[in-house]
Amino acid sequence: MISITALLNAKNDASRLGRCLETLYPCDEILVIDHGSTDETVHVAREYGSKILGLNGSAGARVALSASRFISNGWVLCLDPREALTEALAASLFEWKLNADGNGAQRQAFAVLLREENANGWTENPVAQTRLVPATWSRWNGMFPANERSSRTLEGKLLRFAFP
Repeated sequence: MISITALLNAKNDASRLGRCLETLYPCDEILVIDHGSTDETVHVAREYGSKILGLNGSAGARVALSASRFISNGWVLCLDPREALTEALAASLFEWKLNADGNGAQRQAFAVLLREENANGWTENPVAQTRLVPATWSRWNGMFPANERSSRTLEGKLLRFAFP
C-alpha cells in the first residue's frame, strides 16, 4: 500500500498545531520542520509522534525533502499548521491509498480545495491547490508544491483557520 508523510513547516504555531495534527490520521508519518520556534511548537509536535527537523533561517520544504532520511514514504502531503483535513478529505486519502497503483500513481500530483476562515465567516477558494506529491517532486513554490494543472482534485476540503 502507498504511504503518505505529512509535511508541515512551523514557527511558533503551538496554539494551532495540535488541531492540524489531530486530523492527519490518514498519514503514515508526520514531519514538522521547525523554523526556530520559541514557543512550545516542538513539544506539541513530539506529543503527536512527529519527526522534527529544526532549520534556522529561510530554508524551506525542499531542504527537508532533499534530506531523504527524513522522508521514508513515497508521497508527501503538504500542510500549513493553521489547516486541518475534513473527514471527507481524510476518507479520500484512505481510499486513494487503498486503490492506488504503486507504479502508475507515482507521476501524478493531487490537489485539494481550501475553505478559509476569516472575520466574516468562511470562504471557498474555487481553485484547487496541489498538496499531495511524490517525494521526488521537484517543483516547489516556497514551502508548498507549485500548482500543477494536471493535478487531480481529491474529494473533501482543507480547512484553514484564521484564529487559534
